Amino acid sequence: MSGSHLRVDVEAQRVDLLEGETVLWSAPVSTSALGLGEEEGSNKTPRGRFRIAEKIGAGEPLGARFVCRKPTGEVWTPEMPPQEVDWVLTRILWLEGLDPANANTQARYIYFHGTNREDRIGTPASHGCIRLRNGDAIDLFDRVEVGTEVEIAG
Repeated sequence: MSGSHLRVDVEAQRVDLLEGETVLWSAPVSTSALGLGEEEGSNKTPRGRFRIAEKIGAGEPLGARFVCRKPTGEVWTPEMPPQEVDWVLTRILWLEGLDPANANTQARYIYFHGTNREDRIGTPASHGCIRLRNGDAIDLFDRVEVGTEVEIAG
């Protein structure tokens, strides 16, 4: 989808796919429980301008678990008991920072990804990444390309 971009509104806990200012698609998200920041090791969601550097997980099942961006063969389901661990599930959109302040984003492993804590979507609860419901992770993955620009604003 050429010319489209993503905007993450941290205050609203929402991501919008836009063409110009027209919203084409929208979904609730969960950004960092610790707030916004660009510091290495802070577990905060970075701000500014980014682009999708890599798309990982095409063809994996809903709920597929990833460790080090590789599928493990495990599949999470909503019937599993909630755990405090932050699993990376379903799809990964790996972000690269475009501003000097967020240039470390890719090295910090900041992604859009599905989660085993769908019950916390809509509230700040992640460890820096932007969590999505697993179905929304697939939907977003299929709608964007490597190079799609992303803005994260509080």
